[in-house]
Amino acid sequence: MNDPKRYLITSALPYANGALHLGHLAGAYLPADIYVRYLRLLGKDVVFVCGSDEHGAAITIRAKKEGVSPKDIIDKYHELNKSSFERLGVSFDIYHRTSAALHHETAQEFFKNLYDKGGEFEEKTSEQYYDEGFDQFLADRYIVGTCPKCSHEEAYGDQCENCGSTLSPTELINPKSTLSGNVPVLRKTKHWFFKLDKHEAWLRDWIKDGILDGAKHHDPKDWKKHVIGQCLSWLDGEGGLQPRSITRDLSWGIPVPVEGGEGKVLYVWFDAPIGYISATKQWAKDNGKNWEDYWKSEDSQLLHFIGKDNIVFHCIVFPSMLKAHGDYQLPTNVPANQFLNFEGRKFSKSKGWGIEQHQYLEEFKDFPNKEDALRYALIRNMPESKDSDFRWDEFTDFHDNELVANLGNFINRVVVLMNKYYEGKVPVAVENNAFAKERAKIQTLLADYQNELEHFNFRKAVLTLMSISSEGNLYLQDVSPWKLWKTEPESQIVKNCLHNCLQIVGLLSVLTKPFLPFTAEKIRKTLQLPAIKNGDLKTILGQWETGVEIVPAEHQISEPALLFAKINDRKDTSRLALINAQKEQLAAILEADKASEREPVKPTIEFDDFTKLDIRTGTIIAAEKVAKANKLLQLKVDLGFEERTVVSGIAKFYKPEDIIGQQVLVLANLAPRKLRGILSEGMILMAEDETGKLCFVSPEKGWGNGFGVS
Repeated sequence: MNDPKRYLITSALPYANGALHLGHLAGAYLPADIYVRYLRLLGKDVVFVCGSDEHGAAITIRAKKEGVSPKDIIDKYHELNKSSFERLGVSFDIYHRTSAALHHETAQEFFKNLYDKGGEFEEKTSEQYYDEGFDQFLADRYIVGTCPKCSHEEAYGDQCENCGSTLSPTELINPKSTLSGNVPVLRKTKHWFFKLDKHEAWLRDWIKDGILDGAKHHDPKDWKKHVIGQCLSWLDGEGGLQPRSITRDLSWGIPVPVEGGEGKVLYVWFDAPIGYISATKQWAKDNGKNWEDYWKSEDSQLLHFIGKDNIVFHCIVFPSMLKAHGDYQLPTNVPANQFLNFEGRKFSKSKGWGIEQHQYLEEFKDFPNKEDALRYALIRNMPESKDSDFRWDEFTDFHDNELVANLGNFINRVVVLMNKYYEGKVPVAVENNAFAKERAKIQTLLADYQNELEHFNFRKAVLTLMSISSEGNLYLQDVSPWKLWKTEPESQIVKNCLHNCLQIVGLLSVLTKPFLPFTAEKIRKTLQLPAIKNGDLKTILGQWETGVEIVPAEHQISEPALLFAKINDRKDTSRLALINAQKEQLAAILEADKASEREPVKPTIEFDDFTKLDIRTGTIIAAEKVAKANKLLQLKVDLGFEERTVVSGIAKFYKPEDIIGQQVLVLANLAPRKLRGILSEGMILMAEDETGKLCFVSPEKGWGNGFGVS
């Protein structure tokens, strides 16, 4: 399948119970968009589908907590995420929903097809964990405990993310519900299980060797090593693949369409990938196409863009479902990315660590070309083969040193000089052989650009793009037309130079499209060339190779337009202030985390040790400062049966006159000792916060003096 007639590209369906952060964008959506835009520029027939995953326990749980319906949750986040993707230039052909009637129909038909075949499912009555506090059965991901294989204490009920082992909830040691924190109980329930184990043999051949049904399906060398590695860890792990439950006891979801399925729905990981099919069906219906051409024809290629946490579902579970159905094409590649961290830590919504897509768009609304600035920073740090890290300082460096100083600078200088010398009218080049060396260098870079894109190496591809811009800058600097023009305004060398530079700018106007779509259109408008359309890369590559003008002589271009505005700008500090505000927010979170760290609990004592303490209620009846001691107060405390003198280090926090009548707890049997010459006959119990501030630990109002604490 070297040159398929059509492509179907999917990005993982984001779960519609929350907003998406930059890690999501870098993981599954931006890389897919780059590849899709590249295919379109080559004139390929490509459909890019995605949509909201709107079923499952997480949505019902959030709805319960917020006192709303599941539909309220999914409607809110479907629209929010869909809008954010559009604003960031992610060019889905359709962004569908798994709550749509067409999806329900498609998923039920798929289930029924496998059910009717016989041999693909088995019914099992088993005991599953139930959270009595939340009155519901627990999905595997809502049970955590200690992994029986590596002792990781935060393993999930379906998988340990520390060692990668496949688990069942009942294997966990000390399981607890993530909903209530309580220990769940086991209850009997009946479910359908997909016999994943019966597909193990062909899956191994397909993953390891790219062989399907005895024929070469794809080259496994084109797959990322961590993708194949994770798949083989499942296939070759202890016990191999096991039947996998595909139904759940829930009311929210797609009803199981067979007898005995009452009160049960399709498990979200059976339902969700079928969403790719239903989305394609809806797109085909809306555009007068045949959806089966993209899913069932040998002339089509299917590719899934996902994060590494979804590898097993897209490389083992879903392919097995498609194969069991019998007439679907399997993916030729699953270029999964690793995780993007944020300033050295994992994204955390609860702690405010990170920034969500819509949040970035709002907070950076006045930042010039904010969409492409973000896209570029994420591409430069894309976690293609290992986890990477987004940092605001690097965002600034990438922006100012590469987008501004390289790409923006080259295009701006060429357009400014064109308007200054020739009023924007492209000069005719004569005897233009002096440009041959630069043309050849760029020709080599163009081959690298395509090769990196075709192998999903988007970081290298965008750096190749920048190398082409750098060649333009070097050529312009070498010729220095501004020097020649001063003494010889009609110099053919100047005309040739700017004519040649405009050809590079014209080339860049198309090459930037997969990565920086907003920038590409701005460049096209500046050049007064038509908007980019499918197939333009194929055309422009041919023009460059054969020497045909991309921006023809005598063509009129417009005045320069701002592509990127420098962040570290002495004259306008507003953009730097935006970055600094983000960094200050993170610093405040770190400071709060540090402040919230408490001293560890002291070594365990026995109950008998505690009974030795005689803690009594009392009331302060007199207080005065201790001479020559800034921290000490001398207190007279009424214990009911007697009065005691206690010296306490609280003078920094309390004035003597303010604490008369304060009820306190006193350690009454502490051995007396002299402090500043005063015999102290006990200790007042105080609590200390993270700043060192003290406050009284006291009984409720109305308690008398002398009562013991137990």
